[in-house]
Order: sequence, then structure tokens, then C-alpha cells
Amino acid sequence: MTMPLYASAEQVMRDRSEYARKGIARGRSVIVLKYADGILFVAENPSSTLHKVSEIYDRIGFAAVGRYSEFENLRQAGIRFADVRGYQNDPRDVTSRSLANVYATTLGTYFTEQIKPFEVEICVAEVGDVAEADTLYRLTYDGSIVDEPQFIVMGGTVDAANTALKDAFADGLSLAEAVSIAVKALSAGSPSTGSSSSELLPASKLEVAVLERARPRRAFRRIAGAALDSLMPSAAGASGDDKDVKDVELPASDDESK
Repeated sequence: MTMPLYASAEQVMRDRSEYARKGIARGRSVIVLKYADGILFVAENPSSTLHKVSEIYDRIGFAAVGRYSEFENLRQAGIRFADVRGYQNDPRDVTSRSLANVYATTLGTYFTEQIKPFEVEICVAEVGDVAEADTLYRLTYDGSIVDEPQFIVMGGTVDAANTALKDAFADGLSLAEAVSIAVKALSAGSPSTGSSSSELLPASKLEVAVLERARPRRAFRRIAGAALDSLMPSAAGASGDDKDVKDVELPASDDESK
């Protein structure tokens, strides 16, 4: 009689963690950070049809990296949860914390009970009435939740992007300043720019959106076209003068699938 193969629970968890981390690292990076008037999302995303950044509810946004089909299912489930809770109870009951708890339960269950875990890392962000009320929740493949105080970098080569963002980030950034440092940080960690420290990702390869505090109800807005071009930093790496964002709303760029 052939004896079944045995692996300890610790080894199984380690293997699942390594599998998920490798899948996430193959994706292109996303940066989510706070700025003076809300929360900014910047993703390296050459696709024009597959979004990595989306709206979940009136003042809640969603960003993800990893396997597109998996985080798209999570996004849709989050929208259904938010719509049902807001309809049955009150829209004020739909918060980023409640949504993050639901995602954490789903991710944790798959990680512990299924053979293959989700190959995703997601961010749930909510813009508040004041800057102190803004929230950023990072959720990893095993269901862990981290409340980030300033910014989140997910997917791809995060070390270089994290270092660049830590050196440049400050509280109270304008939108132009926030876009500039986010694009430079993404470019520093992107294989698309090679080893050049001055080469920046073009606007055509970026998906940019914001949760704007001043918008009366639905805070989510995509930035593309002329509005995005006016915010892009110079390729020379100089900070230059900040430019005001123009009120142009065009379809945004998108996500990579695996």
C-alpha cells in the first residue's frame, strides 16, 4: 500500500504564501497615497479596458494588483455588499473598515481552506470630511489587514518605489505634487523604464484617479487626457512648477491581466 505524501501545516502555509507572493510580484505596481484634498491612486497600467483602480461606493475606492480575474471578482463582491448594506440600513453604514473586514474574511478563508490562495493584494480607501478621517487599508493574500497612515505601494518591485516615496512624501501635498512623486516612485520600480533613473512612465501607461473630498457625494474621479498631461512631472526629474489640474474628465487607462 502506497503511503500518502505528508507535509506539515507550517510547510503548507509557507508554500501557499510563496506561491501568492510570486504571483503578486509579477504584476505592475500601484501606489495609493493621501494628499491635501483627498486620496490619489496611480497604477502602471498599459491596458485601456481592464481597470486596477475603481469606485466601490460614494466615498470609497478600490485598487488591486495580482491576478485580474480574482481581484475583479472581489471588486464586484464589494460593490454588491456596499449596495445591499447601504440600501437596507443607511449609506453611512458603508465604510472602508466594514468592507475591509469582509475582504479579509474572504481572503483568509481561501488561504487556509483552498489549495490555491488568491494571488492578489488590495487597497480599500475612504476619503473623509477632513484629512484626519481619510483611511487606507491594505489587505494581503492571507487576509491580513494593515491600516496605513500615509501611502501604500503594492505589486511589482516595491522596494525601489517604497524608498522613492518615503524620501519624497510629506503631509499636505497638492494634487500636482502627489502625482509627481507617485509617478517618479512607480518609474523607479518599473521594469519598463529599465535602469535609467531619469526615465519616467508616460501618461499612456498610467491609470490615475482620485477620491476628492470636496465632491458633494460621489468622490471618485478618473484623471486622463489633458488633465493628466498637465500633472505629469518632467522626464528630466526636476520638480518644476506645480500645475493646476484642468477640469477634463476622460476615460482612464487600465489594468493588466494574467
